[in-house]
Amino acid sequence: MQRHFATIFSIAILLRNCGKLRAQTPAPVGPETDVPESQGCSACCQGPPAGLPGIPGLPGSPGGCGPRGPRGDAGPVGQPGLGGLPGEAGIKGQKGEAGESPDASTHRVAFTVRRTTSSDISTSDNTRLAFEEAETLLPGTSFDLATGTFACDVPGTYAFMFYVLTNSDSSFIDVHLRKNDEWIVSSYSPTDGQASGGALLGLQSGDTVYLTMRGRAWSESVQHYTSFSGFLLFAN
Repeated sequence: MQRHFATIFSIAILLRNCGKLRAQTPAPVGPETDVPESQGCSACCQGPPAGLPGIPGLPGSPGGCGPRGPRGDAGPVGQPGLGGLPGEAGIKGQKGEAGESPDASTHRVAFTVRRTTSSDISTSDNTRLAFEEAETLLPGTSFDLATGTFACDVPGTYAFMFYVLTNSDSSFIDVHLRKNDEWIVSSYSPTDGQASGGALLGLQSGDTVYLTMRGRAWSESVQHYTSFSGFLLFAN
């Protein structure tokens, strides 16, 4: 009986091994053209059908500020803008306090002016005698060469004198020393003569003194035959 049992056990082992061999032997496969590509791997390659799209998630939190970038190049200069409208006039300021009067005793006023050429001929006693250069003109002395006029800035007593030579082509010359519009001293000279004169005058600030003439005055660039001088003697 033991031999019978051993025989049955051996047969069972052989049958089991034969089954394993058949399972491991691959089944014959036909040419690649016999199996359509769509049917060759329907289960493992294509996978299950796609599902519906999911719900979008919420936006994330803003990120932190990045580092500051380098400064860019300067842009081109723009065109100038249009000028603005003038502003309104401001309010007039208050009148300032009166300044102190200067010490007249320290003022020195003096001038000597002269012509370097002959004058134009004049037919009117009201023609002012102009001058072309100043030999002496102390600081603070007001004299206008173009009109031959001295203007008083320091009230006081002044001395004036003049010398005017008659031009050779003029038959005479008539010269007048005038204060404002007043005739103070007059001098007359025929041809080749010199008219001269002088006066002491009390002047107030703003008074003017000048010469007028009728005829033609003579003078040269080196020899100055025509001149006018004045200076302050005493300040008020």
